[in-house]
Amino acid sequence: MKKVFRILGVVILIAAFGGTLFFLYNKSKKKPDFFETKNPFISNVVMKTVATGSVVPRKEIEIKPQVSGIIDELYVEAGDRIQKGQTIARIKIIPDMVTLNAAETRLNRAKINYEDAQVDYDRQQKLFDKNVISYEEFKNSKVNYDSSKEELSAAENNLELIKNGVTKKAQSATNTLVRSTIDGMVLDVPVEVGNSVIQANTFNDGTTIAAVADMGDIVFEGKVDETEVGKIKEGMPIELEIGAIDKEKFDAILEYISPKGVEENGAIQFEIKANVQLKEGQFIRAGYSANANIVLDRKDSVLVIPEGMLKFENDSSFVEVLTSAEEQQFEKRYVKTGLSDGINIEITEGLKQDDKVKGEKTDPKKTGEEQTTQG
Repeated sequence: MKKVFRILGVVILIAAFGGTLFFLYNKSKKKPDFFETKNPFISNVVMKTVATGSVVPRKEIEIKPQVSGIIDELYVEAGDRIQKGQTIARIKIIPDMVTLNAAETRLNRAKINYEDAQVDYDRQQKLFDKNVISYEEFKNSKVNYDSSKEELSAAENNLELIKNGVTKKAQSATNTLVRSTIDGMVLDVPVEVGNSVIQANTFNDGTTIAAVADMGDIVFEGKVDETEVGKIKEGMPIELEIGAIDKEKFDAILEYISPKGVEENGAIQFEIKANVQLKEGQFIRAGYSANANIVLDRKDSVLVIPEGMLKFENDSSFVEVLTSAEEQQFEKRYVKTGLSDGINIEITEGLKQDDKVKGEKTDPKKTGEEQTTQG
């Protein structure tokens, strides 16, 4: 009886040991990798570059005064639409005391000379009427009288100009009224009533009364990296995306590429400009930041795969194509590629649309239907 129990114990021990070894073997056995597969699919491939910049008016004019003084009245504010020649502001002239004193002295002298010439002219007129003096003597007194009269008028006008900036004869052409030089919209009025302003001169640009621009003629100004500038040319279509305007894109035409680059943050950047094609009723505010998508090349309805599925060996590219779905066996197949947009790449030779291309690893617990996806 003891012998039976001993044999049974040995059998149980051997079975337990064998079961443990089998469990450890299965646990240590490497599980096969499972990969998702995708079919090549038909799509459009667009290779483009992006330029960052802003949209600004093509013509933005700073209106400056023709005389120095103080802003007496402002007739416009930012956002107003104005016409060429429309009055923007009126300036009150504050005359220099030295200049004013000299002008008053000149006027007083002109009055004295005029009164003296008038007395002499009246006396000579009477003598000439009585044939006492010759016409030559009378003519000299008349010329002297006319000259003194003209000098008096000039002195009066000079004093008016210094005091008020305008003469009585030319009030419509006064320099104290600041007028717009173009049709457009007032973008900014950086001065207030009471501010002192100066006219442009050799040493100063002058005070800006208002900035006026034609908001119907907008351009995009941006920068393109030196690695991309050789791929673009004038006349290319551009698609603008403005951050402040959601869900709307604007068409533009590239019209300028700078012949000289500028170094920025260690890279050479070239300035570009594009004419924005505004539709009727569209309005863009000046200074909006924008991104310009410039199409460098495009192919429609071509066979593509995700670029991440492509592998490289020396100077060749290949993919792995599924040969056995049950055992997930793949074969290496060399392909020829075409245009890439950074996400998908065109396959010109080596694949058909019903081939299944090896992708990334996936969870082996997924069903076969989840493992194999269509592109």
